[in-house]
This record gives sequence, structure tokens and C-alpha cells, in this order.
Amino acid sequence: AVNADVIVVGGGISGRASAWGLQRRGARVVLLEAAPRTGGTIGTARERGCLLESGPNSALETTPLIGSLLDELGIAGERIDTNAVARNRYILRHGKLTALPLSPAAFFATRLFSTRAKLRLFCEPFIGRGAPDAEESVADFVRRRLGTELLDYAINPFVGGVYAGNPVTLSVSAAFPRLHELEQQHGSLIRGQLVGARARAHNLEKSKQSAPMFAFREGMQTLTDAIAQRLTRVELATEVVSVAPSDGCYVVTASGANGLREFHARVALLATPAYAAAKLVVPFAATAAAALAAVAYPPVAVTFSVYRRSAIAHPLDGFGMLIPECERRQILGTIFSSTLFENRAPGGLVLLTSFVGGTRQPELAQHDKHAIADLVQSELAAVLGASANPEFVRVKRWPRAIPQYTLGHAERIGQVAAAERNFPGLFFCANYRGGISIGDCIKSADRVAGQAAAFLRGG
Repeated sequence: AVNADVIVVGGGISGRASAWGLQRRGARVVLLEAAPRTGGTIGTARERGCLLESGPNSALETTPLIGSLLDELGIAGERIDTNAVARNRYILRHGKLTALPLSPAAFFATRLFSTRAKLRLFCEPFIGRGAPDAEESVADFVRRRLGTELLDYAINPFVGGVYAGNPVTLSVSAAFPRLHELEQQHGSLIRGQLVGARARAHNLEKSKQSAPMFAFREGMQTLTDAIAQRLTRVELATEVVSVAPSDGCYVVTASGANGLREFHARVALLATPAYAAAKLVVPFAATAAAALAAVAYPPVAVTFSVYRRSAIAHPLDGFGMLIPECERRQILGTIFSSTLFENRAPGGLVLLTSFVGGTRQPELAQHDKHAIADLVQSELAAVLGASANPEFVRVKRWPRAIPQYTLGHAERIGQVAAAERNFPGLFFCANYRGGISIGDCIKSADRVAGQAAAFLRGG
């Protein structure tokens, strides 16, 4: 058997950052990953001079922990910021793309929303708070406070872009806790934004609306590779088949090229998707396992389309476009990748990254890759005016993509926290808990690493 202080199960950003945080605090850590490479959904490839991101294309610097981590890893110099022209975010309405307004003046001038929807916003400060203990869907919350049109043409496409999800099923307090807090603290989203502006200016933590966006010169895998290179012990192609509490420690059994092996440690840190964690803890924590198994992960297909610049009628002067569900298209949205960051496609070419499926149309993400590529090409022709065939197309399918913070999510996470209390030394850290973004995962990993290190010290 291999002995360590901590066994981390899962080599995505949550597992790697947790392992690094613990190693930095002096713990002997072994990270076990079932796949032949670590990184989870973060993956970068170069093809014909184009940089293809199979998972996150960028990150938001919402916490100073990110800057500290990049400094520790020696990759701060690899960081790149978005191009200035990428500020625009387009929304499709009645078949035409319109830039989302980015200021109050632009909001009242835009043609994206009707005069009625704009006037409806003046009612928002006078709408009462929801009951603090009553869970509400994102759709019900937004419809109540901002009206149906903003739900349909601002929030619905945004939720489709971030979660590949549906505002009707997502919990506002779990998926967008900041909105819930603004209403509870200030009685109004608008009043909360105005009152909180001064406090936010002095806060080292940044909201996702104001945080700077960044990536790396050679892609997001720069981050996960840099962490892996600094970890003392990483075992790849090693699938954990069981975790068992035993006499004040955990016995983790894993299957690899050399058959079954046992790893013993005082801490077992599960950094896998919820469905994988559920299978590992069901023998001794059945209630938590049921809660974890109930977290939904819809399928998403990511399609990379490389066109000659002259083949696209749209100026591509922005981050990308989002598609409201009521427009009845077959993609969730498209990132204008070669506009967003430098060095994403050779001169004369553009790289577009489109997303298909999610909870909106899960069946589309399950088509074969050729069908998905054809579907995306027809959508880009209709919406962006792509007048010729792409130079090449690649499709990456994720059968289970992004965890959905649906109604009841807080209660499910409460069951996970109860298992941590009932089984000292057991910790859970993944993007189904504490937020799905890279910044959220880094914050959660730092928190869990601190808790696990305190446990090891007897705290």
C-alpha cells in the first residue's frame, strides 16, 4: 500500500488546485486521475495554426487568489488579456444580432428591448423582497423583478451560455447567489448595485460583471499543466474503484496498468464530478450519494469552425453571440475566438467556437460529429452570414458537461456537507459546489485545502 497524508481523487482544475494548496501547506499528497492526462474539461490543441479550447476559453479574475497562483506557478507572464474590440456581446432577436447594452445610456438607446421593457425597469426598486427562505427559480425571480422580455432576451441566453442551462429549472440562490443577496440586503437589484458600488471598489474580490477576463498565450491548459508539473506525485490512467473509511484513515483502491493497488491516507479529497463521487461514497454515506447522483449534467458539443475572414459577413467585433431560446435556433451561442484573444488563428482566417445541446436541446449534442458540424455550419450561415464552407471543422462532445444548480441544489450540497461532518477527513471539491467558473474552482480549492490542512494538524 502507498501511504500519504492526502489522496486527491480527480485531476481537473479543482483536484489539481486542491492538491497544490495542500502540498504548499506541507502535506504529502498523491493525486489519482482515471484519464491518461489531467486537466478535466480544460484542454488545448493546436491545429493548422489555430488554437482550439475543448473546455473553458477564458477565466475571470474574480479573486486575488488567481494572481497569487499564477505567480507561484511562474506563468503570470503567459497570461494575456482580451482584445479591446471584444467588449460587444451580441444577442439574436428576430433573426438579427444586436449588441447587448453595456451602460444605462446604451440600455435606453438600444433596439434590443422594447420601450415597454425599458419602462418596466423603473418599477424594479419598488418591488418587494422575496421570502428569504423560499427557493425561487431564476426565471421566476427575473420575471418578478425585471419582466418577461428581459428574461427572454437577456437572462435566458446568458444562462444558456454560462450553464448550458434553463432559467426555469435553475435556483437563483444557488446558481446566481449575488442576485439573491442584492435583493435580500437592499430590496432591489438596482438599489443594491448603486449602494454597493463604493464597497465593491475597495473589495479585492470582483464580481463576474467587473472582473477582467484573461487566458494564456498557448491556451488554458497552460494553467493545469503548470500545476501538474509542480505536484510531487500524480498517477494517471488510475481509476479509483472504492473509498472506505478505516480506523481513522481512508483506504482508496485504484485500478491501473498494474492491477489493483491500495492507497492509505488520513484525508480523502474527492474532486470528481458529482456522479462519480456518488458511486464512491454510496457504501458508507448513502444520503450524500443520493444527493450527488441527483446533480444533472446535460450533454454539450463544442464545435470549432475555421473560415476565411472574407466568408463571414458579420464584423465579428465582440466576444461572441448568444441565442435566446425563443429564437428557435439549434445552437446556444458562438464565441468569436480569434477576435477575443491574439494568436488564435492565422492571418486571413477566423476561429468560431459554437455550443450545441445543453438542457435546451440535449438530443442535438448526441448526434454524430458530422451531423453536428453540418448543423453548426447552417446556423452560422443563417446568423453570421457565413457564405462559404469552413476551411475545417472539429467537434468535441461532452456527454456530461456542466453541473446544473437546479431547485433543491442547496439542500443537496447540505447533505454533502453533512457527510464531511460525519466522516472526518473526507472532503468534496468540484464545480458542482461553490460555482462552476475557473475562479470559483480556485477559491473552493483554496478553502478545502485550508480545511484539510487544519484537519491534518488536528484543528
